[in-house]
Amino acid sequence: MPLKIAFDIYGTLFDIQGVVFLLKGFIGDLAEEFSLTWRNKQLEYSFRKGLMQDYEDFSICTRQALDYTSDYYQADLSDSQKDSLLKFYKELPPFPDTVNGLSDLVESGHKLYAFSNGKCEDVEALLNAADLRKFFTGVVSVDNVKSFKPDPSVYLHFLRESESTASEAWLVSSNPFDVIGATSAGLQSAWVKRSFGAVFDPWGIEPTITVSDLVEFSERIS
Repeated sequence: MPLKIAFDIYGTLFDIQGVVFLLKGFIGDLAEEFSLTWRNKQLEYSFRKGLMQDYEDFSICTRQALDYTSDYYQADLSDSQKDSLLKFYKELPPFPDTVNGLSDLVESGHKLYAFSNGKCEDVEALLNAADLRKFFTGVVSVDNVKSFKPDPSVYLHFLRESESTASEAWLVSSNPFDVIGATSAGLQSAWVKRSFGAVFDPWGIEPTITVSDLVEFSERIS
């Protein structure tokens, strides 16, 4: 049966740590640790703004998290360097399995949606830069509801936009908070465990399936 499948973007289809090589040119060996802190702060800021009901779009969370991380590590990044990092964030590399996984799913008749905390125009630009937009029926952004994952209203927004019911919809994400949010909202979910050491939050709310990459996901639901 054809399914409506929502794909998280950052960290699921695209490798956020792809920015490390650029960071190394700015701050050397601190680059990997800096990148991880930047990502964690980016998510923390989105969570906090969502809880405060003081929405600002994800690009602002990303910029503020970069400013924080630069201060935290006393990296003394220039405005020009920060602009370069933020620009690169809009041109992240896809994971090696992304194209094959998406292609297999489309060939199987499923409808795919990019479902992101990012603004529609940012997600569209990222997908187009990687020549991935052709695989997706649509792009669904939290910007329309002025909140962030894992707010239940965000997942209900996806169901409305995709004209689907929870029983026929899937959320595919490498982020445990996203998978838990979707599962709690009634969607089926796949956790993409992209690293051997990744740990799923022990909340007693489990993904429908766990896979190592998108090709395995395609094989599991076919």
